[in-house]
Amino acid sequence: MKYRSTTILGIVRDGKSVIAGDGQVTLGDMVIKPNSQKVRYLAEKSVLAGFAGAAADGMALLSRFEEKLAEKNDLLRAAVELAKDWRMDKYLRRLEAEMIVMDIERILLLSGAGDVIEPEDGIIAIGSGAGYALAAARAMLKFGKKLSIRQIAENSLKIAADICIYTNHNITILEL
Repeated sequence: MKYRSTTILGIVRDGKSVIAGDGQVTLGDMVIKPNSQKVRYLAEKSVLAGFAGAAADGMALLSRFEEKLAEKNDLLRAAVELAKDWRMDKYLRRLEAEMIVMDIERILLLSGAGDVIEPEDGIIAIGSGAGYALAAARAMLKFGKKLSIRQIAENSLKIAADICIYTNHNITILEL
């Protein structure tokens, strides 16, 4: 059976950062856990991170990223170093997860293919409901009437949860 779980959305705008994630973990057609925590503060609360995919794999990646961040003391450099390791290391290559990492200036998507992607609009979504959350966030940012990025992230996750059966309304939001 294939695990499906979680929608994670990150937004960086005007010196502020927000990451939001739901808590659902699904095995086949059954919810295994409704309140998983897949978003975290890192580096003494100066970095936000979230993962989608296998929970143990995501936790392993968060731990590795935190080590790289301590070494490099720079979000982009740490992300590039982790991406290189992730692509080259036999153990890491097998991990089935994606990550969003961000500070108040930039947001990055990291994947096992060696990708380190910085979107031009400051919005990234990963996981089962990523497309729904991303579309909702972009629409609210474009047409919203003075919503904070926290409100946009929360509303976008709620929209994703209304559409995606692998996303629930148990939302955790962290801010910088």
